Amino acid sequence: MSFLSPWFLLGLLLLPLALGIWLLAERRRMRYAVRYPNVDVLATVVPTRSWLRLVAPVIFLAALAALLLALARPQVSRTVVKDKATVILVLDTSRSMQAKDVKPTRLAAAQEAIRTFLDRAPDDLRVGLVVFAGEAQIATPPTTDHELVEQAVAEADSFLIYGGTAIGDSLQTAVELGRQIIGEPQGEGDIAAGDLRGTRSLAQSRDEGEGDQSPVSILFLSDGAQTRGVLQPLDGAALAKEAGIPVYTVALGTPEGVVDRGAFGGFGGQDPTDQNQLIPVPPDPVTLNAIAEMTGGEFSEARTADALEKAYANLGSRLGREPGKVEITFLLVALGAGLFVLAGLVAAALEPRLP
Repeated sequence: MSFLSPWFLLGLLLLPLALGIWLLAERRRMRYAVRYPNVDVLATVVPTRSWLRLVAPVIFLAALAALLLALARPQVSRTVVKDKATVILVLDTSRSMQAKDVKPTRLAAAQEAIRTFLDRAPDDLRVGLVVFAGEAQIATPPTTDHELVEQAVAEADSFLIYGGTAIGDSLQTAVELGRQIIGEPQGEGDIAAGDLRGTRSLAQSRDEGEGDQSPVSILFLSDGAQTRGVLQPLDGAALAKEAGIPVYTVALGTPEGVVDRGAFGGFGGQDPTDQNQLIPVPPDPVTLNAIAEMTGGEFSEARTADALEKAYANLGSRLGREPGKVEITFLLVALGAGLFVLAGLVAAALEPRLP
């Protein structure tokens, strides 16, 4: 704990002196107390334990101590939201996400995990959503309206594009959104959808003395290897690295995951008349791990819905935050006020009363 006005702490040194003066006054008062003729009656109305008379004064002094601490404006170390903190969620919506090796399906488990992430994320964290299969689309630009993002996640089925998995292109789209955040003027609001103009890289900002940590992170989930797209996955990762944006990757699914080609009217150029052929759709943890390592992010492998939800809950509590100081003056003011009230109630309850 640290204090913005530490000189007020000197007032705490007066509290033991005040307690001593009160005890001396009490001793002098008892010395000149009037004798009560009926000792038996007196014993029934005066507390026999002398320490009880100290309870109310001690609580009163504790209240004063709390207020003096409040005047010193204490701060505690805590994680706080970064300036312009933004997390761009990238969600694979290819047809392999309909595999049921992760219950109820990979996509449904991912949707639930993202909802958990949004619940854990701070309210002023901007969150964007990019969905991809054969190509990438911006479902929601970065915004503090988490309900809007959650609605877009719930409607991810409508973004299903049956044309492969373009990991590199989706990373490029997310990086372009991230660069917009890094380069926008201070205090500017949410990005308009489709506004993807290029801006300065984080490396340029560092050279100009504007900081050494990106406020933007990418949380990338996929369940398969790249099968389509212009950029290769590590080329997309190189763009993120150049922009100084860490990519946190999650490989969803098990090696045994399959989808029924018949449910989609053909898969990967296979004969659509064969309705019972199961197509293997294993994840590609090697590539996703390489992306995370290259960009300074972290890699997670989720083979169950519970594991996926825990990974997103953990990241929701961490991404967009940094170590900082939070002032707790108001808490000590409330504590002091409560102790004053308690001291009054205790004094009234313990005050001896003659019949």
